Amino acid sequence: MKLLRSRSLFSFFLIAGAVLVSACETVHTTQGGVVGVDRQQRMLVSSQELEQTASKQYTTLIAAEKKQNEVNRDPAQVARVRRITDRLIAQTPVFRPDARNWKWEVNVLTSDEVNAWCMPGGKIAVYTGLIDKLKVTDDELAAVLGHEIAHALREHARERVSEQMAYGSAISVGAALLGIGDLGQQGAQYAYKGLVGLPNSRAHETEADRIGVELAARAGYDPRAAVTLWQKMARTGGGEPLTFLSTHPSSADRSNDLTDYSQRVMPLYQQARK
Repeated sequence: MKLLRSRSLFSFFLIAGAVLVSACETVHTTQGGVVGVDRQQRMLVSSQELEQTASKQYTTLIAAEKKQNEVNRDPAQVARVRRITDRLIAQTPVFRPDARNWKWEVNVLTSDEVNAWCMPGGKIAVYTGLIDKLKVTDDELAAVLGHEIAHALREHARERVSEQMAYGSAISVGAALLGIGDLGQQGAQYAYKGLVGLPNSRAHETEADRIGVELAARAGYDPRAAVTLWQKMARTGGGEPLTFLSTHPSSADRSNDLTDYSQRVMPLYQQARK
């Protein structure tokens, strides 16, 4: 009986959260491009709010890194990253015409971490660990930068915040109304994460992969390099969790999808190389 009651409660929370999500504003953050990313998204927060917050966080982070002399220490490396990024940014209007007006900023941070990211509104950081440890080619660097830029174009951060707000409200209010206590509320949160949160995160990664290879191809970088890049990343990361419990697709799934979509955008690459 307890198991049935728990399942009923989880179902209630998920349904309530879904109702709240469905009440959000429906938006199309990007055009589909050749890769055809056209999933509708539902938002509770405005892009302006998130971009303002991201800009403040970025300014604070860069200021702190500068105090440690960890920002843009190698001029040649910085020039390389910015040259590649500029070519990718020039292609973003294909997906979002308004992106040409973003206040893009690109900095290289000295760190052993294998990482790069793009905040809402176009604030980018590349870690030297990514460049040095993976020995990335320009094509591979374009692949990872295109992927991160795609997250910003699709406003995945805004979508995650909106989703978490909706389901978080449903869980908190429902727990209070039903009097299930902290343990029951925690169980509902686990149910949300496993049934909604993680699958949506994997969808975001796949979308960023696909848009990323198109951006790279249009910018004149070989989109097939995305496959070798993520293979390098997988080897660096060691063992990986089961796909069901991961926010990223499995290495095999990702490699297969990237192989498929990089072939789809090869004509764009060949045209850009002429």
